[in-house]
Amino acid sequence: MKGSMTWTYVVHLLGLTACALGVPQKQAYRVKETVDPPTGWVQYSPAPADHIIDLRIGLPQDKFELLEQALYEVSDPHHHRYGQHLSKEEVDELVAPHPKSMNAVDEWLASHGIDMNSLSRSSAKDWVMVKVPVNLAEKMLDTTYHVWKHVESGVSLVRTTTYSLPEHVHDHVDLVTPTTYFGPLKGMSTTFHWSDAQPAALSSNAPPIKSASGTAVDASCNSTITISCLQQLYNITGYNSSAINGNKIGITGYLEQYANIQDLQSFYQEQRPDALGSSFNYTSVNGGQNSQNLSEAGAEANLDVQFAFGLTHPTPAYFYSTGGQPPYDPDLKTTTDTNEPYAEWLDYILSHPNPPQTISTSYGDDEQTVPQSYAVRTCAGFAQLGARGVSLLVSSGDGGVGDNDANATTTICKTNDGRNATRFIPTYPATCPYVTSVGGTVSIPEVAVYFSGGGFSNYFPTPLYQLGAVTEYLGHLPLNSYSGLFNRFGRGFPDVSAQGDYFRVWIGGKPAHIGGTSASSPAFAGVVSLLNDARLSKGLPPLGFLNPMLYTKGVKGLTDITEGNNPGCGTEGFNATTGWDPITGLGTPNFGLLKEIVLS
Repeated sequence: MKGSMTWTYVVHLLGLTACALGVPQKQAYRVKETVDPPTGWVQYSPAPADHIIDLRIGLPQDKFELLEQALYEVSDPHHHRYGQHLSKEEVDELVAPHPKSMNAVDEWLASHGIDMNSLSRSSAKDWVMVKVPVNLAEKMLDTTYHVWKHVESGVSLVRTTTYSLPEHVHDHVDLVTPTTYFGPLKGMSTTFHWSDAQPAALSSNAPPIKSASGTAVDASCNSTITISCLQQLYNITGYNSSAINGNKIGITGYLEQYANIQDLQSFYQEQRPDALGSSFNYTSVNGGQNSQNLSEAGAEANLDVQFAFGLTHPTPAYFYSTGGQPPYDPDLKTTTDTNEPYAEWLDYILSHPNPPQTISTSYGDDEQTVPQSYAVRTCAGFAQLGARGVSLLVSSGDGGVGDNDANATTTICKTNDGRNATRFIPTYPATCPYVTSVGGTVSIPEVAVYFSGGGFSNYFPTPLYQLGAVTEYLGHLPLNSYSGLFNRFGRGFPDVSAQGDYFRVWIGGKPAHIGGTSASSPAFAGVVSLLNDARLSKGLPPLGFLNPMLYTKGVKGLTDITEGNNPGCGTEGFNATTGWDPITGLGTPNFGLLKEIVLS
C-alpha cells in the first residue's frame, strides 16, 4: 500500500513537472475525418519528416445561421432588406469563432510548442494558419503523412487518409487542411484549337439569324463567338458602361494560368477597339504569379479576362492569380504543395473592404474528391461574399453528368467511398448553394451544349429558392429514371447558362477557338456586371447573391433553353426542357429585359 501511494505521488509529480516544462501530455484522440484512398492515387513513400506543411485549422463559425439568414434577406427582391448588404465588419462578427473555441485551439497548439506569434489568422479569425514540419503535424493530428502520386498525371501530393484531434479540441475545430483533399482542381475548357481565321472572317454577309429571344444575330456567330456576337445575342448592343460609378469586375486564376496583356491588346484590337490600350489590375494571392511571357499565356486565363473585360469595358477590371498547386518535390522542400486554393483566395478577398461586385471563376473539382468538411466551409465563405453584395458566378463543369460518355461500357463515374458504385459526378463549387452556377449553350437559336455540367449535389440539399423549380423538373422525370445515379434531394445545378463553344480568343500571339463552361461563366458575369453598372448609375446597391432574384422576378429576363442533353456515365444524361433543368438552368440572359427588372 505504501509503495503504491509513493508511485502515484511520483507519477503526479512528473506530470506537474512536464506541464511546467511545456511538454505535451498524452491526450485521448478521436478520429475527425477519414477517407478511402481515391481512385487513381497510389501511396508512394512516407513524407519526409522535415517537409513543411502550411497547416490551416478551421474553427466553427459561431453565428453562421444568422449570416445565412441575412444573405437570403438582402438577396430577396421581395424582402424589405433587399440590397442592404452587410459590411466586412458585420460579416466578420457573424462568422467569428466563439472565444472558447479560440482558447481551446490556442492551448492545443501551445501544448505542441507552437509560438502564438508564429500563427496567422483570417479576417474573422475563423481560420488559423501555421507552418509546421511533417513530423510535428503527425503528432498534432495523430496520423501519418505520405507522398501520394496520381497515376495518370504524375502529380504528387503530401496527404493522409485520416486524422484525429484530442477529445477536448474536437468540437472546437471544423477541419484541418491539407489532410484528406486529393481533388485535381482543373479549368473548365473542354475544347481548344488554333484558328488561322483573319478578322474579316468574324462577320458574315449572310442574312442575320434570329435568336430565341427575338434579337438579330450575325450568321457568323454560329461558328465563331465574339464580343459582338454576345452583345447581339443577349440584347446588350448599344449599352455603354461607366468607368467612374464604382462598379468593378473580377476574374479568379489558379494553376499557374497567366493572363497575358499583349494577347488582351490583340483581342481588343480585333473585337473591342475602343478598349485598346486599357488593361486590368493584377493581384497575387498566396504567391500566385502572372508571367507576361507569351509562351506562358494561359488559355483559361486569357479566355476569362478577354471576354469578361471585353464585354464590360471601361468598367475597372481585376485579375486574381492564386498560387497553391506546384507538384511536390522533396528536394525543393516546397511549402506550398496544397491544391486547396479556394480558402487561400477567400482569405484575401474577404479581408478586402471593397471587392468587385461581380466575380467569375472557371475552375472546379469533382465534388466527391473535395472532403465534405472543406466544401461546406469554403461554400460558407462564398456566402459571406454574397452577403457583402458580391455576385459570384462559377462554371458548371464540362463532363455532362460525369464523364461526357453516353456509350461507355466501363464508366469512370464511380464513387470513391469504398463502394465503387456507379453514380453521376457533380462539380464543386458549382454545387454550392451560395453561388450562381453557369452551364453552356451552343448555336443560334441556342440549344444546350453536350458537355454542359449539370445534376444534383451529394453534399448540399436543395435550397429553398430553387425548391419549386427543381420539384417541377423532377415531377416530369420518370420515377425510375436513372434510379440511384443521383441525389433527388440535392442542390440542382446549373442555375443559368450562356454560350459555351467556339469562343475566339488570343493566346500566345495567335487566335484560337475555345469551348467550355469556362467561357459561359465570364460571359454571364459580363452581363451581370453591366446590370450592376446600371443599378449603381441609378444610385441603387449592387445585385449581390443572384439566385433568389433569378428564381423569382428575374426568370422573365431569361430565355428558356428547351433542347439538348448532357450525356455521361453511360447514359444520355439530363434533357433541357421547359423551365429549369440540370443542364441549362433557367436559361440564358436577355440584358434588356433584366435591366428593366433590376431597375424596377
